[in-house]
Amino acid sequence: MSLNSTPSSERLHIGFFGCRNAGKSSVVNAVTGQDIAVVSDVKGTTTDPVTKAMELLPLGPVVIIDTPGFDDEGQLGELRVMRTKRILNKTDIAVLVVDSTKNLGECDKQLLSIFEEKKIPYIIVYNKSDLLKRLPVADENSIYVSAATGDNIFELKERLGRLAPKEDNRALVGDLVGEGKAAVLVCPIDESAPKGRLILPQQQTIRDALDQNAFTIVTKETELAAALDILKTPPDIVITDSQALAVVSKIVPEEVPLTTFSIVMARYKGFLETAVAGIAAAKHLKEGDRILMAEGCTHHRQCNDIGTVKIPRLLQQYCGCKLIFETCSGRDFPEDLSPYAMVIHCGGCMNTERDITYRMKCTVDRGIPFTNYGITIAQTTGTLERSLRCFPEIHALLENA
Repeated sequence: MSLNSTPSSERLHIGFFGCRNAGKSSVVNAVTGQDIAVVSDVKGTTTDPVTKAMELLPLGPVVIIDTPGFDDEGQLGELRVMRTKRILNKTDIAVLVVDSTKNLGECDKQLLSIFEEKKIPYIIVYNKSDLLKRLPVADENSIYVSAATGDNIFELKERLGRLAPKEDNRALVGDLVGEGKAAVLVCPIDESAPKGRLILPQQQTIRDALDQNAFTIVTKETELAAALDILKTPPDIVITDSQALAVVSKIVPEEVPLTTFSIVMARYKGFLETAVAGIAAAKHLKEGDRILMAEGCTHHRQCNDIGTVKIPRLLQQYCGCKLIFETCSGRDFPEDLSPYAMVIHCGGCMNTERDITYRMKCTVDRGIPFTNYGITIAQTTGTLERSLRCFPEIHALLENA
């Protein structure tokens, strides 16, 4: 996958934080070599987080995030601070920008405390160093720069490169379909399918299979039986969109491994085990329980929307009772989860691993079951057990649950 086509969820997220007028936006522009953020001497010029996907050497594909001042005041200021805290949930590297002509303030110390609490690698950047008569000695966690003159900006980028997490070489389906193996991918094209393209998990699965030198056959569920018939031998695996799982499971022979894009994505993002454990609670939902349907992206909802129509209908039929469904999307995720009996998240393809892990932990720490769309569909249609056979350890967890 080229640098330009790397999804934002797969990019390193670098957030720039600090007090108003510390020069965050100036440092962002200096580091990127672009006028990404508006610069002004007026405090509070940056009112909302500004994001830019780009290539930044030596890091490669990244998302740069410029945030409002963390010491912003008033009612609007509180909202900006809250948005900044949300940005921290998806930040891989934090840059604390401090005015070097001043001492660390309470705002800066609070941010450092949050970085450490969330275990986010960080560096303190003392900006406006050109105004100092003599530079103090920096330590391994700090650097003195000048966005105005460019002093030490190159060194800052090198330091950011050293803070980047090491690549773990995770494969989406690489251990399921290797070199010379065949995967049949079932991609329904209905009213909810994006026009002219496939959804991100389908694209990523195709690319990952190709990277393993595997064969991929892409078809719709209506042509699946014919696709299987033309193969000389059964495929090594069939991966389907969750919404077609009930139909596909009747077509694919029992001896052929079968799973879903949603399940392999949950494993890739690191929350499959939690999601499988969470769906067990669906059996115990009762009349009037509140369910939070959470989505990582925003999209136009159609009349048969998966999150607001299809899954609520399936889950209520499965439970045999009327439930109350509430939704959140994009960056929004409730601080207070206490009203909910369960959180059902989307596949998380647009969330970074840190972001989806944060949401999962916030939910589980409050004793609330956390699962996802695909696993909920599989459970309510009686196909979850089969779709987890590819993963023996997770399958055993399901049996125990």
